[in-house]
Amino acid sequence: MNKKFYLTMIGIIAAMGLSMAQAQNPECMTNLSIYAEHAKVKNYDAAYEPWKMVYDNCPDLNKANFTYGERILKFKIKNSSGADKDGFEQDLLSLYDDSNKYFPAKFPATKILEKKVTYKSDNKLASDEQLYDLIKPTFASDLKSFTNPKVLYIYFSSLVNLHNAGKKDLQEVFDVYDEVNGQNEVINKSYTDKINKLLQKEEAGTLTAKEKKNLGIYTRNSELLGKVAGSIDSKLGALADCENLVPLYQKSFEEKKGDVTWVKRAVGRMYAKECTDDAMFQKLFEQQLALDPSADAYFYAGVLKSKSGDSNGAVADFNKAVDLEADSNRKSDILYKISTIMKKRGSKSQARNYAQKAINANASNGKAYLLIASLYATSANACGTTPFEKRAIYWKAAEMARKAGRVDPSLSGRANSAANSYAAKAPDKTMIFNSGMAGKTVTFSCWVGGSVKVPNL
Repeated sequence: MNKKFYLTMIGIIAAMGLSMAQAQNPECMTNLSIYAEHAKVKNYDAAYEPWKMVYDNCPDLNKANFTYGERILKFKIKNSSGADKDGFEQDLLSLYDDSNKYFPAKFPATKILEKKVTYKSDNKLASDEQLYDLIKPTFASDLKSFTNPKVLYIYFSSLVNLHNAGKKDLQEVFDVYDEVNGQNEVINKSYTDKINKLLQKEEAGTLTAKEKKNLGIYTRNSELLGKVAGSIDSKLGALADCENLVPLYQKSFEEKKGDVTWVKRAVGRMYAKECTDDAMFQKLFEQQLALDPSADAYFYAGVLKSKSGDSNGAVADFNKAVDLEADSNRKSDILYKISTIMKKRGSKSQARNYAQKAINANASNGKAYLLIASLYATSANACGTTPFEKRAIYWKAAEMARKAGRVDPSLSGRANSAANSYAAKAPDKTMIFNSGMAGKTVTFSCWVGGSVKVPNL
């Protein structure tokens, strides 16, 4: 009973506080109503003065001061110049800070930081050093809250520019690259998981109108992430080539060899850049095996055995890596890597088997679909007796490539390009007409197996 009475009194006092604040400046509520009506119909010029009055005198009255205020100020910035424009820009940046100050639950600090960084970068209001220093503290302490891929790119891009200017060392570039790339993958996974659930409903014919709309949103967001990830890789460029990696790791090895995160990242980067022939890769791998005899370590053991010609030993280590990995997405990544090695060895059937296992572990592994598509495309001469039959395999390759873009839209650029390339090599309308195969099925008796339906004319 006492607790209920106590909570009731708190509510009454809070309401009285608001009423007293309004009573001290009765114009606030009136002007709030005026500017809100103008802002709703995008008459931002008329909204500015009443909004300014409320914002200056009663900033905590309503969150509309900040949601509408942002739109009003951006309009004023767009339609002004010189000192007036500079003043409105500073007002906007102050408004971002105030929104978190007065309504922290509605305007979280990280989201406000992302807005400020994006605006400053787009309008060249900050140097690379200022942008990097603005993002770094929050990025280091609250990485998971960063969900804006553009801000992740700005952070990494500004660091690379600082490195090129001699202000940041290469190791810091690699560390931030791993963190940014990892966060991008986390964000994309959240989209692809939702996408694949909705694709299953779409195939079953049970997708609602709302779910169809969400599928489009998730797909576009994933596509954007793919473009940003490509830009980040391009920005890293030659900095991660073997001639830079090897001396860096040689120099840092004694100091860092006890840091399992550093060792694992170094091994992973040397593998990704195909620096596995260098003795430093062997040294780093052995250190990883000593520190963390995990699935990744056995995968790299398989890589080295494969290079030395020990195929049986390589396959044994690869399978051990798969058995050790409990996380389905990481298992899928390992299986995909194994499939790429089998492809390089010319073992197309085994490469497809491992790629399919990667898909079974993670239905969103679009890279595995792309790999299978490329395996089919390189088997044209072995999968038919007539030119038509041989070229028909490209329809199957294009189908797999399109599937890659569907399950992981971040790969849609690569997937669409590959699918279009394969489709262009498939029989054209003249070949289909002359063959009399329109609407019929071509069955493949080679390792590919299965069949494909010839398009109707």
